[in-house]
Amino acid sequence: MALAMVNVTASVLDWVSSAFDAPTRAVVFGVPIDGHLVVEALLVVVILFQLTRKSYKPPKKPLTEKEIDELCDDWVPEPLTPQITEDMMYEPPTLESAAGPHAIVNGKEVVNFASANYLGLVGNEKITDSCVGALEKYGVGSCGPRGFYGTIDVHLDCEQKIAKFLGTPDSILYSYGISTIFSVIPAFCKKGDIIVADEGVHWAVQNGLYLSRSTVVYFKHNDMKSLENKLEEVTRRSKHPEKVRRYIVVEAIYQNSGQIAPLDEIVRLKEKYRFRIILDESHSFGVLGSSGRGLADHCGVPVEKIDIITAGMGNALATDGGFCTGSVRVVDHQRLSSSGYVFSASLPPYLASAAIAAVDYLEENPSVLSKLRTNIATFFYELSDVPGLVLASHILSPIVFLKLKKSTGTGKTDMDLLDSIAKQVLEEDSVLIATTKRSSLDKCKLPIGLRFFVSASHSESDLLKAAASLKRVAALVIS
Repeated sequence: MALAMVNVTASVLDWVSSAFDAPTRAVVFGVPIDGHLVVEALLVVVILFQLTRKSYKPPKKPLTEKEIDELCDDWVPEPLTPQITEDMMYEPPTLESAAGPHAIVNGKEVVNFASANYLGLVGNEKITDSCVGALEKYGVGSCGPRGFYGTIDVHLDCEQKIAKFLGTPDSILYSYGISTIFSVIPAFCKKGDIIVADEGVHWAVQNGLYLSRSTVVYFKHNDMKSLENKLEEVTRRSKHPEKVRRYIVVEAIYQNSGQIAPLDEIVRLKEKYRFRIILDESHSFGVLGSSGRGLADHCGVPVEKIDIITAGMGNALATDGGFCTGSVRVVDHQRLSSSGYVFSASLPPYLASAAIAAVDYLEENPSVLSKLRTNIATFFYELSDVPGLVLASHILSPIVFLKLKKSTGTGKTDMDLLDSIAKQVLEEDSVLIATTKRSSLDKCKLPIGLRFFVSASHSESDLLKAAASLKRVAALVIS
């Protein structure tokens, strides 16, 4: 047998050798061909044969019932959620009354600086009456999205009211304030588009950027030099800038810092580099400007220079939901392309009625803005020398933000220190304030701190009491 294998091997080697030694243009089956091509063709055939063969798998012995039970007993599934640690077990104070300038927390009255009730409209009689009338006429909910029998006449009235107030051609209502911005951004920004955004934008804006799947570039917080550098860099790298949609995304008043965006400079850069602007005015609508019309009014910029404006109505207007305003084309596009509008039940009619009443109140009582600004200025002055803390917000911002002068070294210990201050201020002096807690989903890199929401309905004694309490507690805790 061995001799036969040797003979076969020798014969094959002789054949291969003769194939390589075959004269040029040898004739094989009547076809002129070079000798080495025969070997190459055979190798290709062998490779194809091997690739098409079914892989050999030894037969598996089926598991017994006992073995199956043992495997099931040993299997531990991945948890649905991360392990809950003691640090995550946070129970915020619970309000037991309306979120006005004074509220009930744990059975006692406190001065409330934790609610963004800027114009003091929580509990306003006219707004309450408008809600009662809407409830009697329409009921509580709409029971359908706007495109499927969820549009009620009061929705259209509210959209017209907001557009007229802001001086824009049209507006569109959303049923949930936070979903407005993260529905609007993906409605206009798609994969391949470029967004240049402030690094300090709050979580809802971040979520909108993520859902858009666009290329996102961040610039330093409220730093116009950094913004211009990023716009220049993006423009230089774009091979076909005329085919790419490009946006600047900013907040009018930043929730995470209380800073105000310099809109006039942003518009100048937008026009220089041919970008579009998406502006979130959740904390500036009804607050900034001579008549409360927002950042454009405050900066003296024509509102038509801002491509897309969004805002939540749960702050100054003391209702809920949100809106987007701009050109007719911008608004109409969202009615079929914005997920928060298309797939959500429409805003409850009584909340739309409350928004109309709130805008009416603002138009009829412009003095409320003067009162708000006086309160902000008074509080800002009183907090200018708090031990261990420094003011980081703008002097016209109703979000008065204080951060630590010197970090303890880690975000966790900083937060523990701030929580301790907020807890003592509440327990010892009955003043409710908020710390800037952020979830694991929030990618904001700005420093954490204490946040006070100033209202036009706060009295001077409320402001002085809160400032004195904070100074006393901070001096004890920060040492």
